[in-house]
Amino acid sequence: MEKKLKLYGFNNLTKSLSFNIYDVCYAKSAVEQQEYIAYIDEEYNSERLTGILTSLTDMIGAQVLSISKQDYDPEGASVTILIAEKAINSLRMRGDAVVAHLDKSHVTVHTYPEYHPDTFIATFRVDIDVATCGEITPLSTLDFLIDSFDSDIITMDYRVRGFTRDVNGEKLFMDHEINSIQDYIANSTLEKYEKVDINVKEANLFHTKMLLKELELKNYLFNKKEEELSIDKRNEIKDSLRKEMLDIYYGQNIK
Repeated sequence: MEKKLKLYGFNNLTKSLSFNIYDVCYAKSAVEQQEYIAYIDEEYNSERLTGILTSLTDMIGAQVLSISKQDYDPEGASVTILIAEKAINSLRMRGDAVVAHLDKSHVTVHTYPEYHPDTFIATFRVDIDVATCGEITPLSTLDFLIDSFDSDIITMDYRVRGFTRDVNGEKLFMDHEINSIQDYIANSTLEKYEKVDINVKEANLFHTKMLLKELELKNYLFNKKEEELSIDKRNEIKDSLRKEMLDIYYGQNIK
């Protein structure tokens, strides 16, 4: 049998963060759409994604137990990291000192490049899931994740599941204060986005989605300069980009 890892107990709360970003781009032909997908696929290959996730793991004070990574054909990549607590930490809950742990936890990332065949809009989606046990919350990594990608639209879900007990045996269903995911994102970042919150605090469920306010066309053109386009064409592209972003933001095809 393989050598078993010794785990430490007593905080059994599971904290799950799902973080999704969308990066939108305009490529003026079918060939350039394919070139954009190839560029994104190389830019965010499994090797780079592994680096992002291992940095995240260090930020939450965990150690890497194993890494599984894969680049797919024709495009896309996945990375899964099994993590555990580096050391025993002290956690205070309701005045009582207990031991916390971060065992049986993981971090995963998946990428999904795709494009619209008619409007020449390409979309790159990244899904990241972080699950931790014990006192550490993955919410502390949100600014790092947002800065690691070009994020036009962001959706985030945070949930705390299960329960743990204090030293007197009383059940605890939450061990930290939270009203909104936005509380864990820098104000300088929040100012750049339109935001919507849907929170069910009684069920420890928190949802936030964000849409970039300003659309600077030069940041969305692939292999094309804004000066090469007529005013009408610029406005047409901006409208197509904004519609794509609004569809994703609201989760429906807007007419």
